[in-house]
Amino acid sequence: MSEAQVAGGHKANLNNPNTSEDAKEHSRQVLNEEFNGGDVSKTTDNGDKNPNNVAGGLKATLNNPKVSDEAKESAKERLGQMDS
Repeated sequence: MSEAQVAGGHKANLNNPNTSEDAKEHSRQVLNEEFNGGDVSKTTDNGDKNPNNVAGGLKATLNNPKVSDEAKESAKERLGQMDS
C-alpha cells in the first residue's frame, strides 16, 4: 500500500461520521507526524499504471457512445502518443 493510500484512509476517517473521536484524533496525529499534515504526493499520470490497461481504457473511450467527441479526440491523441 502506498503512502498516498494510507494517508487517504486517515483523511477519510476524519470525515466519517461513524468513527469515534479517539479514532479521528489518532488519524490527525498520524497525518501530522508521518505525512506532513496529509500532504502526500500522488502517483503521476502514468506512474505505476500498466500501459496495456491504459490503452484499453482509451480504446473503450473511442467506442463508448456516451463519451463526448472532445473526449474521444483526446483519447485518440493519447493513443497516438503511446504508439510513438
